[in-house]
Amino acid sequence: MFKKKKKMDNVEKLDSTYVKEQEAYLARKRREKKLLKRRLIAFGLLFLLVAGTLSGYYIQQQAIHDDKKAEQEQLQEELKAAKDEQDRLEREVELLNDTEYLLQIARKDYFFSREGEVIFNLPEDSEEGEPSY
Repeated sequence: MFKKKKKMDNVEKLDSTYVKEQEAYLARKRREKKLLKRRLIAFGLLFLLVAGTLSGYYIQQQAIHDDKKAEQEQLQEELKAAKDEQDRLEREVELLNDTEYLLQIARKDYFFSREGEVIFNLPEDSEEGEPSY
């Protein structure tokens, strides 16, 4: 498969301008090839550095986005709870404007009675189910 290079100690190089030009040409090509490899390595490293930086930035932004999304969901839930509370309070305001409802609350909580009405406050049953006297 692979051929071994044989050292030719008994072959002498020609000392002509053509040979010198060819050697200079081959040396220039080797230098150009070496420079090309160095440039490719430098650009590859630069590309990896830029890609790594951009990937890190993207991951960081994704984490911030996820945090903001979770915060938005929490705030949406708080807003829904606040709207429910507002609706409840508006209903209560409407009921408090009704005189019948106010009279009912006054009789229940403050023991106000109508004319001729007697209110008895009965003790609550204890936990064992026996009435307390």
